[in-house]
Amino acid sequence: MLKKIITQELSDADFVEGLKNRSSLLLEKLYKLHFPMVLQFIIQNSGNEQDAKDIYQESIIVLYNKIQEGSFELNSKLKTYIYSVARRLWLKKLNSKYRKTTVIRDFEENIPLEDDLGKLVEKEEHFKILQGALEKLGQPCKALLEDFYMDGLSMEDLSEKFGYTNAENAKNQKYKCLLRLKKIFFIDYSKENKPSV
Repeated sequence: MLKKIITQELSDADFVEGLKNRSSLLLEKLYKLHFPMVLQFIIQNSGNEQDAKDIYQESIIVLYNKIQEGSFELNSKLKTYIYSVARRLWLKKLNSKYRKTTVIRDFEENIPLEDDLGKLVEKEEHFKILQGALEKLGQPCKALLEDFYMDGLSMEDLSEKFGYTNAENAKNQKYKCLLRLKKIFFIDYSKENKPSV
């Protein structure tokens, strides 16, 4: 095993076994191996290098504790597992930082551990297209949808804030805004995924 560690011929199973046996060499190697991937994700999502170091360390601790407890099963690539844990931790941190509990919590809870990192990257692209569509939507629709979905305002609160006569009118306006957002999203999505000739 020591020869493998030195010559870098390590599989995911080797890392799991090494962490189970509390190998500090393997732990150090794992720290260095997937950090660039987490760093890139954090920086692209409103963070900095220190945030990435903190989140990556927490992710490795989660992995290490699960292995030590005997509750870890290697059902995906270790890289995918670490990315998913780091992503969840970062979304939780953003959640508490911006207090936008509803959307981030719901989104985070539904992130599966996937075998293919490409699927996670694809979801990131969809999220970016959605953010762009929300920007194009304009006011008051953008604010109305953010207040409802991200800040959890009720229809009564929305009708008061935006000057609608009642909650039903606010609900109708939210529905119209949502339809406009979907239209913009699918137009942008079609442009992004247009096959090159």
